[in-house]
Amino acid sequence: MNDSPIILFSGSSHPELAQKIATYLDIRLGDALVSTFSDGETRVELRENVRGADIYIIQSIGFPANHHIMEALIIADACRRASANKITLVTPYFGYARQERKNISRTPITAKLVADLIETAGIDRLVATELHTGAIQGFFTVPVDHLFVKPVFLEYLSGTLNIEDNNIVVVSPDAGGVPRARAYAKYLGNSLVVMDKRRSQPNKSAILNVIGDVDGKHCYIVDDIIDTAGTLNNVCEALLDRGALSVRAAIAHPVLSGPAIERINTSKLTELIVSDSLVLTEEAQKSAKIKTLSICGLIGEAIKRIHSQLSVSALFID
Repeated sequence: MNDSPIILFSGSSHPELAQKIATYLDIRLGDALVSTFSDGETRVELRENVRGADIYIIQSIGFPANHHIMEALIIADACRRASANKITLVTPYFGYARQERKNISRTPITAKLVADLIETAGIDRLVATELHTGAIQGFFTVPVDHLFVKPVFLEYLSGTLNIEDNNIVVVSPDAGGVPRARAYAKYLGNSLVVMDKRRSQPNKSAILNVIGDVDGKHCYIVDDIIDTAGTLNNVCEALLDRGALSVRAAIAHPVLSGPAIERINTSKLTELIVSDSLVLTEEAQKSAKIKTLSICGLIGEAIKRIHSQLSVSALFID
């Protein structure tokens, strides 16, 4: 049994989600000043005693990613110097996850650099949601709990789909996303379709082939990140061109940069389901096609289990 008190501190990236997690756990958010000095440097001041406490820092590493990473590290440093027992960084969205390998010569592996920075700051554990690739866990020597939004999305999909209908297929937009899409297809009892995608440069891709039958089917695309929505539009058009009746998408992290909202609103996509791992822009919130589901309960339950030394993976057993 862990007798250390839990204290949740929120960075500036997503205070609304942090408050929802605190409400789920029936505790208050920790009292801390997190702001900037006049020269733009991050300012952190803990305004309560954290000695011997288990600290959970809630911080999505989204835009501006560099600022939010640095802010989380500074909060962790403040907690460590104030004699906290353990420090866990909770990243609903782990920025730089797409830079996890060298695609071309003379490029960095930035996800590994971020992992090194996190450990150097004295963080004892990482909780991340829907990492771009599970291999990122290997960049850390501290424990990493990898959470999946599948339970949250499937609860919604099960309420809106006729699971007994055999004209529904789950679509992976590329080969790398097959394990994720297969997990959804297995639960729903539907077929799996894979897109053969080629990426010529960042945020530009083309669909070369569709592996599987989509003629006369309702398609659900499952993915981890939607950025400029270029891939999503291409996949949607390719599926409809091959006879799909409708196309919906369930994507964990709504980065939604550049022309994403315009592309979504003008596309033939019926619905886009996303989590609240990132703060949606006002334009995205107004889109009639975007449905946001909260992962506060998922993260809150994970924190509860970690603190009580119970299994986190049990949350995802089918």
